[in-house]
Amino acid sequence: GFPTAYFIATRPANVRPLWVFLITIPYWVNLLIRTVSMRFMLREEGPLNNALMWSGIVDSPLQMINTNFAVQIGLFYSYLPFMVLPIYATLEKLDLDLLEAAEDLGCSRTSAFWLITIPLSKTGIIAGCFLVFIPTLGEFVIPSLLGGSQTLMIGKVLWEEFFNNRDWPVASALAIVMLLLLLVPIVLFHRFQAREMEKHG
Repeated sequence: GFPTAYFIATRPANVRPLWVFLITIPYWVNLLIRTVSMRFMLREEGPLNNALMWSGIVDSPLQMINTNFAVQIGLFYSYLPFMVLPIYATLEKLDLDLLEAAEDLGCSRTSAFWLITIPLSKTGIIAGCFLVFIPTLGEFVIPSLLGGSQTLMIGKVLWEEFFNNRDWPVASALAIVMLLLLLVPIVLFHRFQAREMEKHG
């Protein structure tokens, strides 16, 4: 997400809205429809396998559906904008004079990027991580449609324990674990923000 956000933030100001618009286009379509279309893309007779075979990279279609790879691709496709937009919002406000000053003082572009750009975009990176982590943790549709029965994700297992196995004690325990996994980083983030406000206040 960071390279995409950095690319958009470094474009001319008059074309940035167009790039942001292109990033958000997939969200005009329901998550279920997007996941089904991804299943079509990754199937053995799908466009991706056809392109790989046409280019000579593979001799026979790859089995991508019902694998962890398919789940990762589906999650990446569905939640990339949640990472890009907060980082872009932070990078857009970055004072480029700081980078020029660092280079004037003998700092290379690479060093200036790691010493100035990354630390100043830390808030956007953390916000993006939360926006991706929270919905991904409870994701059910993508692992069910792309990962099959062998994929283990807490949201999918929780659903199966509640509605398929009717094992409510195990499902309740999993729900508590998921709740803690969500609450702990949120509390840590609030503490981090409070410290940052104290430093700058």
